[in-house]
Amino acid sequence: MKVLVPVKRVIDYNVKVRVKSDQTGVDLANVKMSMNPFDEIAVEEAVRLKEKGVVEEIVVVSIGPQQAQETLRTALAMGADRGILVKTDETVEPLNVAKILKGIVGEENPDLVILGKQAIDDDANQTGQMLAALLDWPQGTFASEVVIEDGKATVTREIDGGLQTLALQTPAIVTTDLRLNEPRYASLPNIMKAKKKPIDEKAPGDYGVDTAARLSVVKVTEPPEREAGEIVEDVSTLVSKLKSEGAL
Repeated sequence: MKVLVPVKRVIDYNVKVRVKSDQTGVDLANVKMSMNPFDEIAVEEAVRLKEKGVVEEIVVVSIGPQQAQETLRTALAMGADRGILVKTDETVEPLNVAKILKGIVGEENPDLVILGKQAIDDDANQTGQMLAALLDWPQGTFASEVVIEDGKATVTREIDGGLQTLALQTPAIVTTDLRLNEPRYASLPNIMKAKKKPIDEKAPGDYGVDTAARLSVVKVTEPPEREAGEIVEDVSTLVSKLKSEGAL
């Protein structure tokens, strides 16, 4: 079985995001970047499936600038076999990402595509679902457990009412949730080995995709500052204040 894992380069989740002074977007100058945390979970799940003998090859793909190669190297150090960088300096919207991934799927013919349920920069939660629609493949989103047996993927997913279990015939799309696993740290020997693993460079045009934006950002602003809390004497006072301030 071959698994394709898309990974995205985003601002590191430990970094405090700053808005540009002209409110046109987020300031990326001199900011630490890293792999999207949900994509790290996807890579880890693919590696664990390989360690179980279910998967033979893991291909990671990233769509972004030349620096996204560092993100691919991180995935290779975690245990992926080779990478594909679709190089573009433009911001690629989820639909175009899905179209590019469709083209890569057509070339690579994976049995499973595992990707993070969303990226922490735009929080769109769209790419996996769009890719499944374009490929007409079954999908299991928000996966908290994945079991592969006899060409079928059993996906336990988290929903508002609890847990739902789906049986998917491969090839299929799976998007990962936080509780699926705990990603490993890449060891120094694996980091050194990752430098020798192949990364192919492509362009969006190789897949016939125009990455021109369909959306425009009107304005980006900081969230309002949170007001200081207030300590009350007892529960009755708390209830009274909540009622008077419209919280109840």
